[in-house]
Amino acid sequence: MVKAKSILIVGVGGQGTLLASKILTQGLMEMGFDVKMSEIHGMSQRGGSVSAHIRYGEKIYSPVISEGEADILISFEEMETYRWLNYLKPGTGIAIINNYRLPSAPVLTGQMDYPEDLIEEISEIANAVVVNARDIALELSFAKSMNIVLLGALIKIAGLDNMDWENIIRSIVPEKYLEGNLKAFAAGMHSVI
Repeated sequence: MVKAKSILIVGVGGQGTLLASKILTQGLMEMGFDVKMSEIHGMSQRGGSVSAHIRYGEKIYSPVISEGEADILISFEEMETYRWLNYLKPGTGIAIINNYRLPSAPVLTGQMDYPEDLIEEISEIANAVVVNARDIALELSFAKSMNIVLLGALIKIAGLDNMDWENIIRSIVPEKYLEGNLKAFAAGMHSVI
């Protein structure tokens, strides 16, 4: 069995972080892992930070990922990557970053500027993989599927692609969004080959 692994999924309310974590957790359980997940919604309804801690392995006692323990940090928004970067394992952790900016209220009101060159700065201190999930989702004419594009990239990077993820997605995603999400998942996996 695999020793305990930790995946931290972060984003902003409304980006679908919780759906992606639900699909991932279901797939990991079907692969036979002991899985623990914890969601933190924060001010998600107002565009605030949202996170999901997912730990899996032979035996897991707690879902909580402490600073410096995440094997993979997957971020749905650039600033969220920076905000949660200290949770990534130094040296070996991988940050999967959506090349997408969702300005916070202070940025929108002009109280502060969105920091420039965040991805470059993060890449200097962490193993970073940048995914242009929004562009991929727009090419598929399904803009709301950024989360599933990123999930596909995560599955490929984490080496979890030997599972029938299509059936898991089918069991969770409503029928009217299913085909778009299946295409988004495949495109996400192919984006990091």
